[in-house]
Formats: sequence, C-alpha cells, structure tokens
Amino acid sequence: MTPLPDRFCPADGTRVPGGSLDWCCPVCRGPLDLDFAPTPAPLTSLTGRVNSLWRYTECLPLAAPTVSLGEGRTPLVELRGGISAKLDFLMPTLSFKDRGAVLLAELALRLGPRQVIADSSGNAGTAIAAYCARAALPCTVYVPEGTSPKKLEQIEAHGARVHVVEGDREATARAAREAADLPGTFYASHVFNPYFLHGTKTYVHELWEDLGGRLPDVIVVPVGNGTLLLGAALAVAELHGAGLIDRRPALYAVQAAAVAPLAHAWAEGADDLVGVTPSAPTFAEGIAIPRPPRAPQILRAVRDSAGTFLTVTEDQIRHAQRDLASRGLYVESTGVACWAAVREGVLGGRTAVVPLCGAGVKSGPARG
Repeated sequence: MTPLPDRFCPADGTRVPGGSLDWCCPVCRGPLDLDFAPTPAPLTSLTGRVNSLWRYTECLPLAAPTVSLGEGRTPLVELRGGISAKLDFLMPTLSFKDRGAVLLAELALRLGPRQVIADSSGNAGTAIAAYCARAALPCTVYVPEGTSPKKLEQIEAHGARVHVVEGDREATARAAREAADLPGTFYASHVFNPYFLHGTKTYVHELWEDLGGRLPDVIVVPVGNGTLLLGAALAVAELHGAGLIDRRPALYAVQAAAVAPLAHAWAEGADDLVGVTPSAPTFAEGIAIPRPPRAPQILRAVRDSAGTFLTVTEDQIRHAQRDLASRGLYVESTGVACWAAVREGVLGGRTAVVPLCGAGVKSGPARG
C-alpha cells in the first residue's frame, strides 16, 4: 500500500505525519492541507474507466477503494442562458458531501481508529454515517438542535449514533473537536481534514470531462465552510498546471445574506474574517457558518480566480427553490442558493455551472 502523504498547516508550516490521527495543527489548532501534487490524466485516457469519481485516480491521494458506493459522475443539465446545473443531489446519500466522505472513510480504514466522529448540520453527517456503515466503522455524528428530522432519521438508519448538541452549528463543532482529542479517535471533519477537499475537487474534474476538456467562464458554489469551493480551486490548479485548460474560470462564492461573514470580509477587502458579523435564521442551514476555519484560504481562492462573493435573501432562496421545482428539480433550500444568486442575469452572458447540492426530500420546501 502506498504510504500516506504528510499533512501540513497552511498558516505556520507545521507538518503532521500521514499516518497520524491528529486532526489539526498541533501549534495553532488550525486546519491542515495535504502534501500532494497530482498530475491529472488527459481526456483521451479516461475512456473505459470506472464510472465514478475514482476514474480520476491520478488526482486522488488514495487508490484501490473498498467502500465506494459509485459516487460521482452526476448529470450536467442546461437551465437557461448558458447556465447549467450539476445534479449532485443524485449521489448515494443525496448530497455532494459523498465526494469527500468516501475519501475520509477510506482513510479511516487505513488508520484503524477505535471510533469515528463527525459534526454536521445534516448532509456531511449523513454521508459520513453511510460510508462508515459501508466500511463497518463505528460512528458518532454531532448535530445542532433543530437539525432536520429527515436528516437525523437518515443518519440513524445507517447505524451511526446521533449526539444532539444544545446550541448552534459552532457549538456543535466545538463539542466534536473536544471529543476528537480522545485517543484512538478519527475526526472525520469535512472542514479540517484535507482528504475531504480532494474528494470534492472531483466535481470540477467531472465538469472538465463532460464539457469536452474545458470549463465554463464561471463556477458558482455555495460557501459555508468552503469545502466545495476549495476543492474546485484545487482541481482548477491541477488542470491548469498540467496544461489541460488554458484559462482559469472565475469562482463565484454564494452566501445567505442572513449569515455572510465571508461576503462581509470580501466587501471590506480583508484577508480574513472582520469582527463578528450579525447572523439570523436562514433556510440555507448548510452554509450558515459564522466563523469558517478556512476563511483566509477561501478569500484567497476567490481573489486569485478573479471571482467575487454574492449574497441571497430568504425570499430569493424560496423563489429559486420553487423555480427549480417547476423545472423538474426538487432541491433543498441550501442547494438552491447558487441558482438564486445568478438566475436574474448577474453573469452578463458568461457561461456558468451551479451545483444542486442536496435533495429537497431531505428537508422539504423553504417556508416563511
């Protein structure tokens, strides 16, 4: 088996051995990146490969998967005016989080922990629970009070233990991180563990393949903790570095106006979060993250791509969900945020792809 690559702290350079269960930088307690620089295969060599995200094996830090559920290779369909949608709600657990969860489960299998824990507002926890079930790994998922009952039902159905935390998403993350320090624990964090980002980046590799070796002018992504956006930035860098695309698309990051710390920092021209921005309840619970740990990386990735931040109101989210449903696509309220942001013509005629990240059956329609 190929040795696991080391991880490192992007803030201070501290290195963590690949086989360690340490989940954060031991110096600053920040998230880690992976010392891994792959070269993607050319388009012509993909013919006949397995029809899942594992077809991009040269770009993945793990090979020979044993827990795959066929994740990836979701449809790309046109919406209107040069905007297409990537139907990532058609994943095994009905959300894009499967892309990263399968990498975390594969890594946990190799490390052999006594237990796996995760924290989530729903979709990531469901995905981790499903892939841990596939891998026969004991799993506990920390969730905030008020998490959708349908998501809790799905997590428990996979055999995971649900630990409900009094308080919001941040309180839930704090509780999980305390538990993550216990010996023999693998913290399947979709925020701190870089393997998750190397799973989500396959979203862009699929776009590149489905569009015949090119990418749209703009890739629009919802941003809470930024895992899809940072994965997209990784894939764009890989494809551009290998000479497989001649230009980099702009990354447009979308937040709910009710919880928009990154959009606020962007408007201030800052490189990190600025103060404490007020938050309010939002239909887009999956991206309602007041203090994302990878904030500097997210802001830098958007800036380096010549992209921008957009925010959407609750009315825009509600109307966008109904609009997509009228087109045959029933998507959860967090998953419609990108369509809400761009459907009124802000792209100026440029081509774009929006992700539809989670199925509407997970949480029902946005009401209010």
